[in-house]
Amino acid sequence: MFPGFALEQVDVGPVRLRVRHGGSGPPVVLLHGHPRTHATWHRVAPLLADRFTVICPDLRGYGGSSKPPAGPDHAGYAKRAMAADVVGLLDALGHDRAAVVGHDRGCYVAMRTALDHPGRVSRLGVLDGVPIGEALARCDARFAARWWHWFFLAQSAKPAERVINADPDAWYGGSPAEMGAEAYADYRRAIHDPATVHAMCEDYRAGLGPDRAADEADRAAGRRIGCPVLFCYSTRDDMEELYGDPAAIWREWAPDLRVASVDSGHHMAEEAPEQLAAVLGAFLATEGG
Repeated sequence: MFPGFALEQVDVGPVRLRVRHGGSGPPVVLLHGHPRTHATWHRVAPLLADRFTVICPDLRGYGGSSKPPAGPDHAGYAKRAMAADVVGLLDALGHDRAAVVGHDRGCYVAMRTALDHPGRVSRLGVLDGVPIGEALARCDARFAARWWHWFFLAQSAKPAERVINADPDAWYGGSPAEMGAEAYADYRRAIHDPATVHAMCEDYRAGLGPDRAADEADRAAGRRIGCPVLFCYSTRDDMEELYGDPAAIWREWAPDLRVASVDSGHHMAEEAPEQLAAVLGAFLATEGG
């Protein structure tokens, strides 16, 4: 995986992140979602590396990155903490600013990085997601039926950990044919680690607590994302079914919004890497301009 890329542990202050990075040119950080690791990008990152310095970390709690205590309010896994990790990573690798692209849960981290650290994010890419606060504000029976796992994983009594750890493969699925043999092996190591499973559940607990509160506070204050934003969605996922026009939600947050789609299911980086790389490459091509 990732030919020509370096793999290392990078100290970003309170945690150490496992990071794959390579290529040359303006930096772009690619943030994975749940329950993947940075290896989900292994088909996309090399396609961008001839024009960009591509940085792919495991989010805190995921994969080979540190798994700090969550704390009583789950703030240890809040997207605000993860966004600070992204800034710490840029500092450690010597980058003042970078484009930040996030998929699924990584989308929330990317958004929070742009809001909390606007001087460090040159462009923002959000893939297959709307802000957590916006999703929860629209939660209805259809949302609850499709995304019930948000509420199951977030239960403080921790039933999710017991269920998942009994058979992680059955719970999460995935296959080497879909993901690639090495990426699947990396993912499988992660989901079979009870500490990782617990951390991933804490990510969802933070989502219903400090993450939602942060989004609602920003919306009430009228805060907006100042850099150019790309919203890209999978046509065979449920973005349109759940939200009608999800781009309209993002326009409330991002005055400079571009919209694209990829013909795939939810895991677009694995299912349609060439299409996604082309979309990202076009958006990032004016980096610094």
